[in-house]
Amino acid sequence: MVKVQGERWFPSEKTFSEEMTELWGDWYCDSEVGRLRSVLMHRPGPEIDGITDEIAADVRFRGAINAEKARAEHDAMADVYRDHGVEVHYVCHQRTDRPNAMFMRDLMLMTPEGAIVSRPAVPSRRGEEKAVARTLADLGVPIIKTINGRGFFEGACAMWIDRETVVLGSGSRANKEGIRQVETELKNMGVETILHTPIPYGSIHLDGYMNMVDRHKLAVFPWHLAYDTAQELQELGIELIEVTDIDEIKQGMALNVVALEPGHILMPAGCPNTRQVYENAGITVTEVELGELMKGWGAVHCTTAFLKRDPL
Repeated sequence: MVKVQGERWFPSEKTFSEEMTELWGDWYCDSEVGRLRSVLMHRPGPEIDGITDEIAADVRFRGAINAEKARAEHDAMADVYRDHGVEVHYVCHQRTDRPNAMFMRDLMLMTPEGAIVSRPAVPSRRGEEKAVARTLADLGVPIIKTINGRGFFEGACAMWIDRETVVLGSGSRANKEGIRQVETELKNMGVETILHTPIPYGSIHLDGYMNMVDRHKLAVFPWHLAYDTAQELQELGIELIEVTDIDEIKQGMALNVVALEPGHILMPAGCPNTRQVYENAGITVTEVELGELMKGWGAVHCTTAFLKRDPL
């Protein structure tokens, strides 16, 4: 009889994703449109109190903001999510000197295996991600990467097309090193196709000029979409829905939408022309009033970080 010497404990051959639900929890995102189940938000707190016209530009706001009205709008948006069966989680222990902290999409990117925590580009936002990381840990959401080194990257510079395809945009809020770090993690979990695109001077994130609204439908502001990117998307079978009302896009944030499920979006109220474009394309629209919140240059998509969507 042979006596086996040495280590008697053997490693599991299961993949991370196979064990994730059992060991971490039910967190997942591989699209922008799969049925939304869980989100992370930050209800605006004292950090938006006292923003006057004189200091608005210093914190990248359009102008003075009525803090109580903004908080009421944020609460109403969260209630719309709950009405559609979405679980709403809130960031804990956020800094009180960061007026833009409510724009959660910038601070993380959710994947099928956990969250990539951003490193914001502008100094006035750095540090917000610490509270996000702490909240993710408390919820049990795996953090698979925190952008580091010379890289910077904000979550709204990425957009899922499907489980194997992601658009990554480089510009003022995501540099090449930040993009490289994100791409490495995505490919490690099975993403096969990365579409690289420049984010133009007139936008800071992808959601300023493109957003998925259905499984194979992408709403775009055509004058900001790179031709090569448009061609690559169409070759993948994506239908481009052109939204061209500049005032509604820039002032009304008509492209800053969140899909509640395939073909059903939540968008800011007050953009009738764009709403008609969506409905003509077969998209169901639910509106929410965000006039005060948008003084911070963000709307539905900016304020919402996905934690769980149903796989497509």
